[in-house]
Amino acid sequence: MADTCGVMIDRTSLLALYDLDAGGFRTLDEIATFAASLCDTPIALVSIVEEERQRFLARTGLDADGTPRDVSFCALAMLGDHIFTVPDARLDPRFADNALVTGAPHIRFYAGAPLIDADGTPLGALCVIDTVPREGLTDLQRQGLSLMARQVMAELEGRRRHREVTEQQQLDARAVAESDRLFRTLADAMPQMVWSTLPDGLHVYYNARWYDFTGVPEGSTDGEGWNDMFHPDDQERAWKRWRTSLETGAPYEIEYRLRHHSGDYRWTLGRALPIRDADGTITSWMGTCTDIHEQKLMLEEREMIAHELSHRIKNIFSVIAGLIGLSARQHPEIRAVADDLRDRILALGRAHDFVRPHSADSAPQPGQGRGLLRGVLDQIFAPYDDEAGLRIQMSGEDVPIDDRSATPLALLFHELATNAAKYGALSVPDGRILLHIDRVEDDIRIDWREEGGPTVKPGGSDGFGSRLITLSVERQLGGRITREWRPDGLALRLSIPARSMSRVAEKG
Repeated sequence: MADTCGVMIDRTSLLALYDLDAGGFRTLDEIATFAASLCDTPIALVSIVEEERQRFLARTGLDADGTPRDVSFCALAMLGDHIFTVPDARLDPRFADNALVTGAPHIRFYAGAPLIDADGTPLGALCVIDTVPREGLTDLQRQGLSLMARQVMAELEGRRRHREVTEQQQLDARAVAESDRLFRTLADAMPQMVWSTLPDGLHVYYNARWYDFTGVPEGSTDGEGWNDMFHPDDQERAWKRWRTSLETGAPYEIEYRLRHHSGDYRWTLGRALPIRDADGTITSWMGTCTDIHEQKLMLEEREMIAHELSHRIKNIFSVIAGLIGLSARQHPEIRAVADDLRDRILALGRAHDFVRPHSADSAPQPGQGRGLLRGVLDQIFAPYDDEAGLRIQMSGEDVPIDDRSATPLALLFHELATNAAKYGALSVPDGRILLHIDRVEDDIRIDWREEGGPTVKPGGSDGFGSRLITLSVERQLGGRITREWRPDGLALRLSIPARSMSRVAEKG
């Protein structure tokens, strides 16, 4: 239903916006009473005009709580910008036949201040009514009625905002509950054990997988009770790592043994990340525990097999070196070649044992650089350097190597050191070798420079030693080699891709 100006107020929308059915309009009752006193009228109303009726939210001097819209004075009053006044309704053709004029409450005088919401929508009017005609309101009464109409709207808008806030809070609460339900469902479906803590590390949640794995009663590991689930030998280590993460905000990751419901301890990978708000403040921690027991046992078995194979390979090196020595004794004419070959075999054995020791006794001791290039070079150069380490001086970076690169590197530097001892800087007392290691983008660059040795001449590229060096650098390591025959010794530069030196670099 639309009024004469095309304005329609939907009852359902009004009830939803301002919660009119909730009651509690005591403040509006006080405003209506004050309006009647100010204007010296027996009746005052706060009227909301709906689609088919007008509702009196507050009233004084009238028992009815509303009337049909088609007899409403306020339906016209709300359409203007100023107070709508009817001095004598019996003389006004718009209202002369109105049931509220011809019958109770026998309206003669009417003055209504429009009630307009923040969006500009007319809602109704604050009106005063008299049963006798009047010329109008005084300036003070008009000013007071307009002011009180604005106060009515302030009250209604306050109710609207409160309702909107309440609805939003309810929506937020439902969203949080739904999010929590989805999270718990997802967490329970994961194969890992999932847990969360407060910012201080107090555990407040575990998923179903945790209780399936541990077999403990639900809630029994909340707070700090989780620490008792670790193997006694792992508790202090796990706590120390966890405290460090809590203090620094760094991700938490550790392997420990967790008590299974069978009573056995199984290896588990624990991980956790901090959850931060928009300001970067940690609000909680979210973590997982992954059962890695079978993988751990598999790795231990593989390592044991690898050590056994390494031991057998080392024995093969020794057997081959022994056979070469036996052949040299039986055939003195090949002793020089045999000794040279045996030295290469032994160099390979030392390099292999350095990167893949077959036992704890054969492993490099702390500080000896296991898995690093300079550690292998120390093994290769040991027979040629002096006790002070001044004849072969290494500088620059130390880079990782593994069992793939150890063999060609051992052959390469053994050949260079042997040649230097026979013909180059190490063949004279005052000669020395400067070896510098550097990383240039994706390559490892190694500069070998001999100084103080005898005058050398360029060597042939078809000799066995030269071919061995080229094979090691270019074919096996995918690198490049350049030589410079200077008066005081050989200068050689190697450029080898870092990924060829170590699988760690390859993954990076």
